[in-house]
Amino acid sequence: MIYSSLMFIYGFLPVSLLIYYLTPKKHQPLVLLLLSAVFCGMLGLHCLVFTAVFAGVNYVVCRTIESRRENRPEACTVLCGGIFFDVFSLFLFRSELLSALREGAGIPESFFPLGVSFMVLGGIGTLADVYTGRLRAERNFLRFWLYFIFFPRLIMGPLLRYGSFSKVLDSRKPELAEIGAGMTIFVKGLAKKVLAADTLYLLYEAVRTTDVGAMSALTAWLGALAYILCLYFTLSGLADMGTGAGYCFGLRMPQSFNYPLFSIKIRYFAARWHIQVVQWMRRYITKTASSRFRSGIVKKLIFICVWGILGFWYVFSINGLIWGILIGMAITAENRLSRGRILNVTGGIYTAFAAMVFGVFLSGESISYSLRYLWAMIGGAGGGFADAFSLYLLKAYVVVLLITMYAATDLFRNMMVRSGKNTVKTALTAATPLVVLALLTVCTALMSYTGSSEMILIKL
Repeated sequence: MIYSSLMFIYGFLPVSLLIYYLTPKKHQPLVLLLLSAVFCGMLGLHCLVFTAVFAGVNYVVCRTIESRRENRPEACTVLCGGIFFDVFSLFLFRSELLSALREGAGIPESFFPLGVSFMVLGGIGTLADVYTGRLRAERNFLRFWLYFIFFPRLIMGPLLRYGSFSKVLDSRKPELAEIGAGMTIFVKGLAKKVLAADTLYLLYEAVRTTDVGAMSALTAWLGALAYILCLYFTLSGLADMGTGAGYCFGLRMPQSFNYPLFSIKIRYFAARWHIQVVQWMRRYITKTASSRFRSGIVKKLIFICVWGILGFWYVFSINGLIWGILIGMAITAENRLSRGRILNVTGGIYTAFAAMVFGVFLSGESISYSLRYLWAMIGGAGGGFADAFSLYLLKAYVVVLLITMYAATDLFRNMMVRSGKNTVKTALTAATPLVVLALLTVCTALMSYTGSSEMILIKL
């Protein structure tokens, strides 16, 4: 069961809200833990056991680090042990190299704990904050477990530091108005996933099944555009659904994406793409490593390598590593070129172009395939510039591509902000419930055949 399923939307979520709001406020965190345990258990009993063990180990390590804080070498040793456990947990479920170990432990081959990548980053960040004294170790294990298992942020974030999560939990406002705001955000994310991402995925699949050696340039560009848009709407849609569900329970969590694709510069794209994850990398790796060196060249190399780590974190392959390194190199080069305002004219066009080209490595199953795909994009494959198949795809999906490209920008939001007309804002506010209801109805109709929209390009 994921957020974009009829069971969650019409079963689990409303029942959870009813139980939550009938519970006295002081007991609501415990109810959230129980509901999250049920949600996690529905993903699989192995998932529930894993989250409990993972939280338990990190809880013990945090307490141990705090008790050994006066003895820095011992505290550092415990910290390194905790980080090793967290990183090993990530490799255990995401690396094919450890498949034999999973089989030996009796873990089903098909089992994958959704959200493990976010849990690992959250665990490492918490250990580091306790070690540096920025955070006191949590005494309440159930509250600590809730940080990892809280179902609105389990699948796709947002990635909050433990201190931030505690503040959000303590300042929650369980009010009916929050449910309205939350459902608006949730349905927006649902529409991104069901209407945009799932439709774009059909175009991407049609291109992917084509022989790359005989692919036309137009077909290759359509596939690259479909992939990067599909990836954006999938990740941001699931993140919005989680954030919206959190709002319904009175927990105001930040957005994870801020219209990154058509940003005027690559560095703005990077800052707006999976915002909390990028900030985590900057806080715990880039700044920590860069502070040890004075050389500007070394700091730039560290910056590029950290982006490589982020790309590897996404897909756990050399292709992901290359994607991240290319992003880091582009930002580094852009920072130098932008001093002369060379890139100001190009705006979001070159950013979207770069995102598509770099995305070929993120989507490719191997380096050789990605290179052959890039060769097809410049017309080097046997299909020439265009063929009957590419023209058919363009005719079938041009409207979808134009609508989703517009939806991936902040043009509409900026237009409303700059209008400054209260009448327009009032009319939009009044129409919002009807639009939300219409979107929910359409998404429900589309999901009614299978009962859910389970397509996820990248499992995190």
